[in-house]
Amino acid sequence: MTEVRFYHLQRARLEEVLPVILERCHQRAERVLVLAGSPERVEALAALLWTYRPDSFLPHGTVRDGEAARQPIFLATSDGATSEGESDNPNGAPVLILSDGARHPRIGDFKLVCELFDGHDEAAVAAARTQWRACKEAGHAVVYFQQGDNGKWQETARS
Repeated sequence: MTEVRFYHLQRARLEEVLPVILERCHQRAERVLVLAGSPERVEALAALLWTYRPDSFLPHGTVRDGEAARQPIFLATSDGATSEGESDNPNGAPVLILSDGARHPRIGDFKLVCELFDGHDEAAVAAARTQWRACKEAGHAVVYFQQGDNGKWQETARS
């Protein structure tokens, strides 16, 4: 069964949260597929991973870099994640991170899925609610996290 975690971004932006999640996965030697909303967003996030902290390095790549199977962290879009003939999980990741409303056709193929959505965007919140129901109906374990006043993530719902 896949665990799907919903992160309601209200106090922090994606650019602050994503590197932290990726660092934790990398420390556990877990490969990660990150899907974003557009090729421009993918490239912006890839650039961020080079510069978000001067004392850190997260090995990653994009479709533009090639060699997806060799990338511990691979960033792509939902509709252009792979080149012709490749799978929907080009780096064999057990962890999938969805941002900007990106979707994957088979989230059940992953051990863990993290959906990061902007809590200040009503359409994003509505889409996350729809996705929560769909994941629950599909039999996945769904968990909702919200950032508390102290900045720490708190689990506020589980189904």
